Amino acid sequence: MQIYADNAATTKMSKAVIDTMAECMKNIYGNPSSIHSLGQQAAEQLAKDRESIARILGAEPSEIIFTSGGSEADNQAIRSAALWGKKNGKMHLISTAFEHHAVLHTLKKLEAEGFLVTLLPVHEDGIVQMEDLRAAVREDTALVSVMFANNEIGTIQPISEIGAFCREAGIIFHSDAVQAAGHVRIDVKEMNIDMLALSAHKFCGPKGVGALYVRKGMPVYPLIEGGAQERGRRGGTENIPGIAGMAKAFALAAKKMEENGVRERKMRDALIAGLSEIPHARLNGDAARRLPGNVNFCFEGIEGESLLLLLDAKGIGASSGSACTSGSLDPSHVLLAIGLPHEVAHGSLRLTLSAENTMEEVAYMITEIAAVVEYLRSISPVWEELEKGEREHVIQ
Repeated sequence: MQIYADNAATTKMSKAVIDTMAECMKNIYGNPSSIHSLGQQAAEQLAKDRESIARILGAEPSEIIFTSGGSEADNQAIRSAALWGKKNGKMHLISTAFEHHAVLHTLKKLEAEGFLVTLLPVHEDGIVQMEDLRAAVREDTALVSVMFANNEIGTIQPISEIGAFCREAGIIFHSDAVQAAGHVRIDVKEMNIDMLALSAHKFCGPKGVGALYVRKGMPVYPLIEGGAQERGRRGGTENIPGIAGMAKAFALAAKKMEENGVRERKMRDALIAGLSEIPHARLNGDAARRLPGNVNFCFEGIEGESLLLLLDAKGIGASSGSACTSGSLDPSHVLLAIGLPHEVAHGSLRLTLSAENTMEEVAYMITEIAAVVEYLRSISPVWEELEKGEREHVIQ
């Protein structure tokens, strides 16, 4: 059996998306900035896709900027807010300790440029607490950046409450919604979100294309200079086939969101229940306030890398955390942020499901993961010490 359970890393493109992109590449090949008919045909396609994506988000078409993906969108949003803050004497930025590195690394660079950064704790359940945010805000706070849903443990944040608070306080609110878009409902107006990033390949669209929503009136400065594309907010000829694929994928995801969510939650909860039967195993993040397809566990006494390799041999494609840091030997910063010690965080497994997975696959994964964990523990000197009582179990 071959099972793909790494949909948080990337998703499989649907046939409808591939067909849309192929049609675009064959017939709509003009430059949308050209005034001739082929160029205007491309401009019309671009406008149609911009309107489609905006409508799903509850935004205006003029508020959508197309980018190369979520990382670029996050970078542009945060740097734009920081530059606005600097011009207005506000040099304080707030985010969380378990953001994606597209956010954390941008904030680190801004710190080197003189900005002050506060990273909110996320606690054991992986949820940002409003009292922590209120306590962190200062008179010179320019930005609050909190991801919609975590990319590793899947916990969904109180975005509406954060948005309402920031709007009342006059603080720009940015959210990295790369993992959430296409999987949970997002309404940028209702939720008082000022800037929001999304990436097509997380909802069955193509890689290398994303978007940044910027509320009308918000400051936005280009990261890429070179032309007047995207109303001067992002230089470079627009990727018309990629954008068309993204719009098609987003529309399909929005249409099937409720149906897919019910199916994924059923499989997710069965997988959580099955893996919870393994001794000294722990679900990471709140059990209910999480993405429909996300399951993240730690198994004490083993190394996550060995677990992944053996599962792959069993036909199960999974991960230990963010695909962006898969080459790192360090434990997940997300798991450390929710209070796990290094030795436990090293034994993590992230399984992310889609509507294409089945309950039969869930049953197979439970059986094979339990067997692999048992095998790895049988050859682990650390596990031997734990069982002999020479070390104390962290996960009870």
